[in-house]
Amino acid sequence: MKSNTIRKVAIVGYNRIPFARANTAYSNVGNKEMMIAALNGLIDKYNLKGKLLGEVAGGAVIKHTYDNNLIRESVMQTSLDPATPACDLQQACDTGIESAIYIANKIALGQIDSGIAGGVDSISDMPIAISEKLRKILLEARQAKSLGGKIKTFLKLRPKDLSPLVPRNEESQTGLSMGGHTEITAKYYKISREEQDEFALKSHLNMAKAYDEGFFNDMITPFNGLEKDNNLRRDSTIEKLAKLKPAFDKVNGTLTAGNSTPLTDGASCILLASEEWAKEQGLPILAYISFAEIAAIEYVKNQQNLLLAPLFAASRMLEKAELNLQDFDYYEIHEAFAAQTLATLKIWESPELSAEIGLKKPLGAIDRNKLNVKGSSLAAAHPFAATGGRIIGVMAKLLNEKGSGKGLISICAAGGQGVTMIIEK
Repeated sequence: MKSNTIRKVAIVGYNRIPFARANTAYSNVGNKEMMIAALNGLIDKYNLKGKLLGEVAGGAVIKHTYDNNLIRESVMQTSLDPATPACDLQQACDTGIESAIYIANKIALGQIDSGIAGGVDSISDMPIAISEKLRKILLEARQAKSLGGKIKTFLKLRPKDLSPLVPRNEESQTGLSMGGHTEITAKYYKISREEQDEFALKSHLNMAKAYDEGFFNDMITPFNGLEKDNNLRRDSTIEKLAKLKPAFDKVNGTLTAGNSTPLTDGASCILLASEEWAKEQGLPILAYISFAEIAAIEYVKNQQNLLLAPLFAASRMLEKAELNLQDFDYYEIHEAFAAQTLATLKIWESPELSAEIGLKKPLGAIDRNKLNVKGSSLAAAHPFAATGGRIIGVMAKLLNEKGSGKGLISICAAGGQGVTMIIEK
């Protein structure tokens, strides 16, 4: 059916595996195994076995060379119709939510009727590379015409050339890690250690309460012996958090292992569809994706900016939606670090800071009782590409349980990028 009408995009399902701190429960599995587990849980839950979907999109931030067709290979090992196409996307920590926007746009334009968006990351199964000199020598030796030529090439090697290279969690433009940048953010915007610890504690307490109330019962598929996120600290207290040493600036820092997200393994996915497809399949319409915006920010000269791009995405998105920041029932702001989330809130509230960073106007304060009400990344942890699916799923369920309302999602990412999204019921 040809139509020039933009269709509504429904969120009709969600699933993820428990998130695990690196080198714990998922130390012997990789991206594909985790993605397949998350997809199979979704397929079983929503009776998708044998179904032909429009497309599956997703990706991983950290991949082996053999993961180059990760999502398609994962789909082929599920019970979906093998004719279901798939593609890999990658945009650092925004990968999961950008995958959802990709699928949503195709549904809105009538190109497909249904699709899955997801993401996965394994730090435990991190690829280890060889040195650049060793790589070049191996290529040179392969071109040599004789055994003597090959031996002569290999004699150029030195012991240091044999040392493996492990990917480093840092920005190539600055040489700083996310934590290093956020330490600068915390100092620049005067975010105290006490504020960060209190914010982190609330995330753990909110998530523990959500687990106790059964909120996550239908959202998580057990995997590899794990039934719940193993980063959650039920016994966390301000006193315990206060005892932790700084993790990045060892002398004057305020970021610790307690108020920062740890390296994590995990996978998540969401099922999106047109209203017609959802009704034909007898699936519930939990909520709708109505707006989304991507932004980037300069962070090399202004190193405090790395994770603040969502400020611009939110501002532009709200202007297009003709909404105020206060018009929402729930807010889900990805907690990469407590300091980054608190800096975002502080800039929104301050005319001076909003003007300084380049926003048209301050968006104002939000009701913090509506923020990350089921806990977020500080408690659940953060497998880079999987966080978007987790957050979208939580927001959709919150709005479906309420029966109406609006939710705002904000996710920051490496490379000075960020995405925001509005979900409505």
